[in-house]
Amino acid sequence: MIDVNKAMLDPTMVFEDPMDVVANDELTRDQKIEILRRWEYDARQLEVAEEEAGMAVRRPEMFDLVLQALHALDVERDVEHTPPTK
Repeated sequence: MIDVNKAMLDPTMVFEDPMDVVANDELTRDQKIEILRRWEYDARQLEVAEEEAGMAVRRPEMFDLVLQALHALDVERDVEHTPPTK
């Protein structure tokens, strides 16, 4: 049983890969989208923080994987609530 509240707060604590969210049968489409949007925001924030600190980005592909998962659900990127890219 998926802990939906935990997944919505920190998707990486519940899922290893964004496509695991898409494939999960316990979640509604809206829950999947909300979880992936959180993951998208977190992944982008982490990328920005690591770049600003002069660190190598640990999982540069994670942001793209989240976008692919959202696309699999026919959802566009939420540019209104996502920090701008460089």
